Amino acid sequence: MVENMKPQCKGLMISAPKKSSGKTTLTLGISQALVQKGKILRVFKKGPDYIDPMWHKAATGKNCYNIDPYWMDSTLCKKRFLTWSQGVDISIVEGNHGLHDSMDLEGQNSGAFLSKLLNIPVLLVVDGSGMNRGVAAIVLGQQNLDPEVKIGGVILNNVANQRQAGKQVAAIEHYCDIPVVGALPRSLDIGIKERHLGLVTIHENPDVQDILHKLAKTVNENCDLDKILSIAGDIQLPSIDIGLFAKPVASKVRIGVAYDKAFCFYYPDNLQALREAGAELVFFDTLNDCSLPEMDGLYLGGGFPESFLNELENNRNIRSALHEKIERGLPVYAECGGLMYLTRSITRNGIKREMVGAIPADVLFQKKPVGKGYAELTTMQADGWFKTDRLIKGHEFHYSRLSNLEAGIKYNYTIQRGTGIDGKHDGIIHHNILAAYTHIHSTVVPEWAPGFVETVYQLKCMSTPPS
Repeated sequence: MVENMKPQCKGLMISAPKKSSGKTTLTLGISQALVQKGKILRVFKKGPDYIDPMWHKAATGKNCYNIDPYWMDSTLCKKRFLTWSQGVDISIVEGNHGLHDSMDLEGQNSGAFLSKLLNIPVLLVVDGSGMNRGVAAIVLGQQNLDPEVKIGGVILNNVANQRQAGKQVAAIEHYCDIPVVGALPRSLDIGIKERHLGLVTIHENPDVQDILHKLAKTVNENCDLDKILSIAGDIQLPSIDIGLFAKPVASKVRIGVAYDKAFCFYYPDNLQALREAGAELVFFDTLNDCSLPEMDGLYLGGGFPESFLNELENNRNIRSALHEKIERGLPVYAECGGLMYLTRSITRNGIKREMVGAIPADVLFQKKPVGKGYAELTTMQADGWFKTDRLIKGHEFHYSRLSNLEAGIKYNYTIQRGTGIDGKHDGIIHHNILAAYTHIHSTVVPEWAPGFVETVYQLKCMSTPPS
């Protein structure tokens, strides 16, 4: 990719044989413990998740960037990793699902594949509950399914007592020939609450720093941090810029961004891409602000509006102001939670609350997920600002569906994979709104940010009287 490579920092992936084994807990604890020792860290998250990266940023003080080998080709994955690893002591990639889990039989988008692509060893987190010697069989299976993956060490989780831990450590080190660098007791209460979409966001948890310090203390007491560092491999970083850092440009439009407890699902790449396309971003709070900032366009990301229905309904000033601006032609891009907020109402557990009313539909929450997982879209020849010839890869995770949708509504996307609005379409077009259940990443779909900014700019020029 580039020449003049030299080792400048360490790299490590933290993964597990299966999901819900404690990867995020250990990643946060190890990160915070290393930061307390003066190390500079960058954490990456495999996959499209929004919530874990918020916690990683809180632990390290640096943005956590997503790397997704399903969305991104190998060159882009490596470029992102090398670019954002510059200037740090160690880069940690937190896996998702199991180490070998993948969308295909060959494992081309697994954590194992990514660890080989980035040339970093794996620290395997193994749930040791209910086993002793047999835990070695699990580790052996992880080793043997793809012997090219370097599993550098194991951390045991949910261990009942020291006797059980001793048996498991002896079995793994004897049969697998890799070190066990930690064993966490089952009785731990880390204090991070969960909900239907995963961990509660940092915006809703007042005890973030206390939790992180507790996790670091747990790691220091139950793991060998020096051995963990010794497992990490050298990352060969480029000595020149490899192309992800763009030069700043002059702003030509102001785009409002709803950023609060209800709406917080924004990839840092998306916000940066809008800035690089010529947008000045102005943030506001849909729950607490009394008025909107001056803006030429609006970006409404995802989040948890369903957890703040009363607060959203009660802030009539913001709802009314948004409705008025949208009716007068304000261009809006909204994803999932943002889409829901723009409808007439949201009903959950029999409780109905009024929303903005800019999209002629209502939202009904279901007990099970309606759309969950990766999505693939193609753009339609409809009235809307976003067109591209490429297959758009995104993701969706929503428990809601739309009802009472106005007949004849237009869409921007045809669903190739996923659910979207109705299983066939996504991306409602109404007034100058484009609102979809599918989340997209600007690095994967680079046309998105320039397209949105240019549309906002053109509409701004049309509405501005000549001097």
